[in-house]
Amino acid sequence: MNDGSVLRAEKLGKTYSEGGLHTPVFDGLDFAVRGGETVAILGASGAGKSTLLHLLGGLDTPTSGEVFVLGERMGALSDAARGALRNRALGFVYQFHHLLPEFTALENVMLPVLLGGSGVPDATARAKSLLESVGLGHRLQHKPGELSGGERQRAAVARALVNKPACVLGDEPTGNLDEKTAAHVFGQMLELNRAQGTSLVLVTHDRSLARRLDRVLELHEGRLRELAPSAV
Repeated sequence: MNDGSVLRAEKLGKTYSEGGLHTPVFDGLDFAVRGGETVAILGASGAGKSTLLHLLGGLDTPTSGEVFVLGERMGALSDAARGALRNRALGFVYQFHHLLPEFTALENVMLPVLLGGSGVPDATARAKSLLESVGLGHRLQHKPGELSGGERQRAAVARALVNKPACVLGDEPTGNLDEKTAAHVFGQMLELNRAQGTSLVLVTHDRSLARRLDRVLELHEGRLRELAPSAV
């Protein structure tokens, strides 16, 4: 399958089952993002935004339907192949940075490159360049505990982009920051995304951030609907 989309969901469904109780999150959901496109997903708490993002990223398995990344059907891949595709084609930024506390900022950003099979010199050069581009050139050897909240998120953004992925998935990536720091980090994230031609799918509750993206969708009662700019 190759329709020009970098990430696509077809008839996607997810139902959680526990103790005989079945809770559907959504069913028959379709979604696609083109190369270089930026998309915001809004929705009430509990609407399933994070669940959708985890399914799109291959971090969770759908109950029905399929997810395609660069035309490859995620459900048809082995765990190892799915992990390799995820590392090569997708980047992830979360509300909490998830940096490894025992590693420096430089080592954290190098890690996806090393996992992709590149050597230390290449990984070092790419990680250093991106950290410098987000204003952390003077913090390369600092561990996460020695960085501010905004600096940790900027390092997480650099890590998400270091492999030049086709698409970055962001789950409230600035939700843990104050308004000024959030705007700064988000601005750098958008700038880097656009410089690399990387697509972005962003789950957020912040409509001011959502308005800066190409498209805004709302997840409501298991359906995605596109919002007009005036409704955002």
